[in-house]
Amino acid sequence: MKNKDTKALDYLYDHYAAALYGSVVRIVKNEDIASEVLQDVFLKIWERIGSYDPGKGRLFTWMINVARNHAIDKTRSREVIKSRKTDDIDLLVHKIDRTETGETHTDTIGLTEVLNRLTPDQRFVVDYLYLKGYTHTELAEEFNIPLGTVKTRLRAAMMELRSLLNVEDKE
Repeated sequence: MKNKDTKALDYLYDHYAAALYGSVVRIVKNEDIASEVLQDVFLKIWERIGSYDPGKGRLFTWMINVARNHAIDKTRSREVIKSRKTDDIDLLVHKIDRTETGETHTDTIGLTEVLNRLTPDQRFVVDYLYLKGYTHTELAEEFNIPLGTVKTRLRAAMMELRSLLNVEDKE
């Protein structure tokens, strides 16, 4: 590997990819992302093999640490955080339903019907803040909407939802 022999990299991949992938997928919890991370890990190993010191431990231990650290970094990346926030609500509900005995959709509880009665701007704000997990600031920055406008639309949406659901305002 230190001589940049690709056969050595092939050997490492053939013998260690499964073990490294198992470690990565347990951290990132997504097979597509884990495959991407594994590819990146082998590139890092190829590029940084010179920093491996056999006196400090086995090669496998060093490689598993590279994989683990890269997987942790990936879970903290904006890309992964954003993808988790933008998962469709029906997909999220489906994931939850798979662990339950019965199949339930958001339509079953009437959520879609109630949200469709809001204005498009109000529905958008409620969807991103409550169903996709954005903060007020993240929503404002991501979609270039003034923070005050986000808060005003949310307040109007909450008032409308209270009215639609006949809930008293306890403020």
